[in-house]
Amino acid sequence: AQVTIGPVIEDGFYYDFAYERPFTPEDLAAIEARMRALAEADQKVTRRVMPRDEAVAFFNGLGERYKAEIIAGIPSTEPISLYGQGDWVDLCRGPHVPSTGKLKAFKLTKVAGAYWRGDSRNEMLQRIYGTAWPDKKQLDA
Repeated sequence: AQVTIGPVIEDGFYYDFAYERPFTPEDLAAIEARMRALAEADQKVTRRVMPRDEAVAFFNGLGERYKAEIIAGIPSTEPISLYGQGDWVDLCRGPHVPSTGKLKAFKLTKVAGAYWRGDSRNEMLQRIYGTAWPDKKQLDA
């Protein structure tokens, strides 16, 4: 899967993916299980800043053309911040948490279609929505 963009929104978050087939409920359960394992690992979230052209080359090198396209649209004078944990690195203004262990209660809620950059002339992506809370009690409320 290629990852595209995934902001925080009013009632949670979403992330758009380009993937070869539709995500299933079983896929969401597997993704959520992996998220829990990463949270339990309490990996430190690290920040790295690089010039725009270097960031474009970095994401192109990973095969992440959507990220490279987003970054290419940012003025060349603006530094690009990347955040990551373990092997994962993403474009982000962040940070949201200092480590994955702070992610205590979350749930992936649904999948919907979304056009790349909101334009129906572009390819259809899959948007996974989720919600996150400080604790399970608030999540379940």
